[in-house]
Parts: sequence; C-alpha cells; structure tokens
Amino acid sequence: MTVNRAAVRRLRELVNAFEQTVKEAGEDGAPAGPLYAAFMQQGGTLPQFEAIMAALVEAGRLKKRGHCYFSA
Repeated sequence: MTVNRAAVRRLRELVNAFEQTVKEAGEDGAPAGPLYAAFMQQGGTLPQFEAIMAALVEAGRLKKRGHCYFSA
C-alpha cells in the first residue's frame, strides 16, 4: 500500500479542526450535526465522519454524550 502523504496531512488537519471546534464549544459540547455539515461541505461522507469521530473517542481525544462531542 502506498501512503499518500497529502491525504495523511489532510486527515491530520481535519482531526485537529474537529478537536479545536469541540474545545471551543466548551462545556455545552459541539453537536454532531453542524460538525458533519461542515465536513460534508468538504466532500466528506457520513460513514467517514462517523469513523473519524469514533476513532477520536476511542483514542480518548474526545468524549461523546448523546449527539454532542466534548473535549476529553
């Protein structure tokens, strides 16, 4: 498998943007809908969004309660 460095860099930027947005939302959390809408505007799909967010939760970088994400 060939590693596409540009894709890896883009994914890293995306993950950082999700984390920063959730952090800025504070204790009220960041609703998944607007996060997904922003991701969709960049050509992302719902399964991709769900996989990325699940990975961030699994890694302990975010927490999820209901349909909101919170800083870990």
